[in-house]
Amino acid sequence: MTDSEETVQRRPILALVGIGLVAGFLSGMFGIGGGIVIVPLLVLAARFGRRRAAGTSLAAIVPSALVGVGSYAAAGHVDWLVALLLVAGSIVGAQVGAHLLHKLPVLAIRWAFIVFLAAVAVSLFLVVPSRDGQVALEVLSIVGLIVLGFVTGVLSGILGVGGGIVIVPMLILLFGQSDVVAKGTSLAMMIPTAISGTIGNLRKHNVDLPSALIVGLSACVTTALGAAAAIALDPRTASILFGAFLVVLIVRLVVEAVKMGHKE
Repeated sequence: MTDSEETVQRRPILALVGIGLVAGFLSGMFGIGGGIVIVPLLVLAARFGRRRAAGTSLAAIVPSALVGVGSYAAAGHVDWLVALLLVAGSIVGAQVGAHLLHKLPVLAIRWAFIVFLAAVAVSLFLVVPSRDGQVALEVLSIVGLIVLGFVTGVLSGILGVGGGIVIVPMLILLFGQSDVVAKGTSLAMMIPTAISGTIGNLRKHNVDLPSALIVGLSACVTTALGAAAAIALDPRTASILFGAFLVVLIVRLVVEAVKMGHKE
């Protein structure tokens, strides 16, 4: 039986629920889609093939991101115009990244991205974001937001890395955005991207919909809790926790890059 023929009955249901609960809390807490957590856990705990795990993860992100956006929006922590500008850039960037996937040295790009994340993590340990910070929408900042979305889309197309892990710290560090607004806005810009990607994956039969539904609905249970925790934490603590999360992610990316280097 191939991976595409597997059904949810053959998946460990408790593992899928557990994956959703963990991913949902982290998604709400850090403003990430959760795919950076869901994909490796689907591979390790639910025996998914990596490609199918990525497609299933993207589908599962949609309901949890909706709950997360609702939680942040209810407290007034979503900048819809900034999210729209980011989406405009990311849609184009994702197509460019997919086109360049087999034409660029992916391993070198992966190591450069790891170095970039390391610099971001260090900055988050040192910088205390302002809860009152807002993005001033002028010509330069508008162009910058579109470029940020584009770069994020390219990285997503080449490395399969979700946008939130880049968008949130860049909104804080480069644009002076409030940390909670950055997280809410990040989740908002992910929704159209995740829906669009899921439609494409469905056409390629690259999504386990029953499993995605279990993970996504389970994530909804804890996403609002994660968002509430992010809003309740003081900016300094929230920034340090995000930096620590990036450190864990960097370790995982380094291990994957080393394995990829050995294969090549």
